[in-house]
Parts: sequence; C-alpha cells; structure tokens
Amino acid sequence: MTITSFFTQIDHFVWGPPLLILLAGTGIYFTFRLGLIQIFQLPRALYYLFNKEQGAKKGDVSAFAALCTALAATIGTGNIVGVATAIQAGGPGAIFWMWIVAFIGMATKYAECLLALKYRVRDKNGFMAGGPMYYIERGLGIKWLAKVFAVFGILVAFFGIGTFPQVNAITHAMHDTFHIPVWITAAIVTTLVAMIILGGVKRIATVSSVIVPIMAVLYVGFAVAIMILNYHALPAAIMLIIKSAFDPQAALGGALGYTVLRAIQSGVSRGIFSNESGLGSAPIAAAAAETKEPARQGLISMTGTFLDTIIVCTMTGIVLVLTGAWNAPDLSGAAVTNFAFNHGLGHSFGATIVTVGLLFFAFTTILGWCYYGERCFVYLAGIKGIKIYRSVFIFLVGVGAFLQLDLIWVLADIVNGLMAIPNLIALIGLRKVVVQETLTFFENLKKETVTESYLLKERS
Repeated sequence: MTITSFFTQIDHFVWGPPLLILLAGTGIYFTFRLGLIQIFQLPRALYYLFNKEQGAKKGDVSAFAALCTALAATIGTGNIVGVATAIQAGGPGAIFWMWIVAFIGMATKYAECLLALKYRVRDKNGFMAGGPMYYIERGLGIKWLAKVFAVFGILVAFFGIGTFPQVNAITHAMHDTFHIPVWITAAIVTTLVAMIILGGVKRIATVSSVIVPIMAVLYVGFAVAIMILNYHALPAAIMLIIKSAFDPQAALGGALGYTVLRAIQSGVSRGIFSNESGLGSAPIAAAAAETKEPARQGLISMTGTFLDTIIVCTMTGIVLVLTGAWNAPDLSGAAVTNFAFNHGLGHSFGATIVTVGLLFFAFTTILGWCYYGERCFVYLAGIKGIKIYRSVFIFLVGVGAFLQLDLIWVLADIVNGLMAIPNLIALIGLRKVVVQETLTFFENLKKETVTESYLLKERS
C-alpha cells in the first residue's frame, strides 16, 4: 500500500456519511430556521457589502476588507483545480452537489460569522480576535474543544488549504504555461508571501481588497465569453450536470467508476474546500470587521459563499463540461482547466488566462490562510511565538511546490474535515443564539424603518 492510498482511505473515512450528514444537517437547519435567509436577504447582504455602516464599532479592517480577506482564502485552487478534480472523481454531477452544498452553506456561513462577531475579544496587542475558538470557549464553555479546533486550524494552514495545494498549483501552472522552472516560481512566491504576512492583517486585507475583486471579475468574464461562443452546447452541458448527479451511469453512457455517492462525496468535499462553509475559517476574518451588528456582518460574509461557489466555481465547472475537458485523457489538476479554456478561447490564450487567475487566486489564499492559522496559534500559545509560526508557514510554502499532487489534495481534504467537526458541534450547540440574534436584528430594522417613515411624514 502506497502512502497516497493509505491517506486516501483515511480521507474516505473522514468524509464519510457522518460528516456529510452533519454538514448538510447543520446547513438545512439554519436554512429553514432562519427563513431561507440566503434567498430573501441576499439583496440586503449585497447592499451592506458596498455601503458602510453608520456608527460602526471600531475593528481592525472594514467589513468589505474582512470579506475580501475571507474571499482571498476561499477563492483559490479550489475554484480552478478543485472543480476539475471533483468532476474527474465524481463525474459532472459533482458540480450539482457543489451547488447544493453552497446553497445550504450560505446559511451556515451566516451563522458562524454572526457568532464570531458576538463572542470576539481584543487581544493583548489591541487587535480583534474571534472565530470558532472563541465562540466554542465563551459560548459553549468547552475550552478543550476550542483548543482542538485551533490545532486543526493550524494543521489546515500548514498542510491543507493554506500552503501545499496553492503553491503547487502556482508553480506547476507557471511551468506548464510559461516554462518557468518550478524552483524559481517557488522562490519568488515564498519571498512575496514573507514580505506581506509580516505586515499583519491590515496589509493582507489591503492586498486582498485590490486583487480578489479584479481577478474574480476577469476570470468570470472570460468564462462567460466561452459560454457565449459555445451557446449552442450550453443547454446540453447543464442537463448533463443535473442528470449525472442522480444517475451517472445513464447520463454518462454507462461510464465505469461514477456513482451517485461518489458524485456527492466529490462535490461536497471540494465544495467545502472551495467555499469553506462550516469549516470555521471565514469567522476568523469576519471577527476583525468594523461593525456593531453581528447579524449584519453575518449577511455580508454569507455573500462570500455565493460569490465563490455559485458564481466562480460554476463558471469553471460549466466550461469544463461544455468543452469536454473534464473527460480529457492523461490530464489532471490545472492542466484540465487549461485545456478547457484553450479549447474555448484559442490555443495558449486560454491557458494564460487560467494561469494568471490561478496565480493571483492561489497567492491570496496563501495570505488569508496564514492569517487564519496565526489567529489559531495565538489562541493556543499567545503572541510571543508568532515569529516561529510565520517562519514555519513560510518554509512550508517553499517546499509545497515539490510534493505530489494527489497526496496534496488528500491531505488537504483530511485536515479540512477534521477542522469542520468541532465548528459544526459549536454551531449546533449555539443555534438558539444565532436565531435570537437574527430575530432581534430584523425586529430592530423594522422599528428603524417605521421611525424613519414617521419622521419623513412629520417633515412633509
């Protein structure tokens, strides 16, 4: 048995039915208990995203910058490479299950980010500190479980989403597209990461606020262009995604190896890897936001899952199916998406778009996850050892380029699943707090609306 196959078995155990049920059950509960908040309150959430709150409490960064920091950590290789590996493992139906996990995940993201604001504190350096560690300890009162989450959070930063998949994807994509040696790209990325993360959350948020929106719009724009150029095949591609989600054998002409369970597992695990709903990472960034209303930041953070999976991942998935790249032989990782964009936009140009997008998406993910892991480390060990944490993180970024791709994704899946478990336990345990905070917030909004209407009538 190889080391990869050994960890693959662990991965299948971690992402087995119990965790899938826990993730889905938590999302479904909040979806219906909060009155389909991800549908009816999405317009309000998008409005809040671009309009600063009046009289907001002091935080470390603006609400928009906090979201961009979270998006920096979520929009990465999962949107380009992860979607490709999910479809190759589970068939096009995996995309459908990514949609489902994203839809219910929006409610989960709202709940966990609301709790992050409610239970946040200021650390000894004067920075806001929050996230699952704090609402597990201060809300549930279970300090050992908070420490377990923090340990898993550091492991994800070191060996999961934060380093290996991102830098490996960057270096190999640059080599395949521009023929730049892997070691050169690895050295440049490592140096830039070191320069930025030493500036702390404000520098990370500043960089993310510029890069993430621009690259997301450009990437989505080129994906839409491929759909327009191949509009005649678009309906069939969407139907294949939906049909193969429920009956892959029939939809894919009896193709071997694809089952409904495999499609669900691939879609859910890669969907969580991409948008991180339920993982407990985004609340760490949300806790730094300038706001006085936990529910308001919960709504803003909820849009992250919508933008990440419903928009960006969907673009990648449809292009992969539309062009037939998902079924291309002897291709894996970013090469699959490169093939799809080359087919859709023309030789070399399409690969350039994917590589540049992957470069910036993955780079900002490294920055975001350095911050997440750092906050978990500070929770466990205090601020004195922060230089040690950053040094280890920078070292792992440097070596991540030289590891095997299959093993990287398996390790990332495992630690992601382990991190989600204590966070989901906390969400279930604090569900009444989420509901009450939400009801109070919207009741106050109604009162404010009535008061404003009355004052307008009096003035007229």
